[in-house]
Amino acid sequence: MKNTTQWQIMMEQIINGLFLLCGIVAVGFVLVITIHLVIAGMPAIMQIGAADFLLGTVWQSTASTTEPSYGILPFILTSIYGTAGAVVLGVPIGLLTALYLAKVAPPSLARVVHVAVELLAGIPSVVYGLAGMIILVPAIQQMFELSSGATLMAAITVLTIMILPSIINVSETSLKAVPKEYEEASMALGATELETYFRVSVQAAKSGIAAAVVLGVGRAIGEAMAIIMVSGNVANMPGLLEPVRFMTTAIASEMSYAPAGSLQHQALFSIGLVLFLFIMMINVFLNMFVKGRRV
Repeated sequence: MKNTTQWQIMMEQIINGLFLLCGIVAVGFVLVITIHLVIAGMPAIMQIGAADFLLGTVWQSTASTTEPSYGILPFILTSIYGTAGAVVLGVPIGLLTALYLAKVAPPSLARVVHVAVELLAGIPSVVYGLAGMIILVPAIQQMFELSSGATLMAAITVLTIMILPSIINVSETSLKAVPKEYEEASMALGATELETYFRVSVQAAKSGIAAAVVLGVGRAIGEAMAIIMVSGNVANMPGLLEPVRFMTTAIASEMSYAPAGSLQHQALFSIGLVLFLFIMMINVFLNMFVKGRRV
C-alpha cells in the first residue's frame, strides 16, 4: 500500500513537471517569435523612420525610376477596417447562432447545425478565396457597376464567413457551461426565457464569448490566402468599394521575391512586427474589458 502511494506521488510529480514544461515551451515560443520580429524588423523602421513608415501613405518598394517608398498606413487602416467589419458582422451572427444551438434548438436540429459548423471550420482558406473570387467578386462588380469587384467589401464578407465557426463553437461551449441554477433562478423571479438567455446566460458566459471574439479577430487579421484573392491586393487607402491590400497580403505577396537582407525584406518583417503588436494589443484590451466587467 505504501509503495502504491509513493508510486502515485511520483507519477503526479512527473505529470506536473510535464505540464510545467509544456507551459514554458509555449511561453518560450512567444518570446522567440517576439525577439526575432524585433531584431529583424527594427532596423528597417530605424532606417526609414518610424513616422514615415507608420504614417506614410505610399508603398512603392520596387520603384526603380524614383526613390522607393515604404509607407504602411494604407495596410494598417485596411487591416483595421477589414477586421472591424468582419467582427461587427460576424459576432452578432455567431453569438445568436451559438445561443440558439445551446439553449433553444431541439437536440436533433442542433446536432445537424453543429456538424455544418464543424464542416465550415474545416474548409481550407484557399477554398473560401476561390468561392469568393468566382461568386462574390463578380456579384459586387455587377451590383455596383465597378471595373473590378475585388474590394474591401468582398474581403469583409469572406472574413465574416471564415470567423463564424470559431465564434459559434467557443460561444456555444461557454453557454452550455452556465449552471442551470442561474437560469432557473432568473425565471423563478419572473423573467422570460429570452430575457434569461440574454441577461443571465450571456453575462455569465461573457469571458468565454470574449475568448471567441479574440479567436475570431486573430483569424480575421491573420488571414492572407483567401483575402489576397478577393481584395484586389492594391496598396490603396481603404475604401469599401476600392481594391485594397492588408498587412498579411503585403507580406505574402512580396516576401517571396524580396532580396534577403535588403531594405524591402526588412520592411516586410517590420510589417509583421506591427501586425504582431496589433494582435497583442487586441488581446490585452479584451482581457482588460472582461476583467473590468467582472468587478
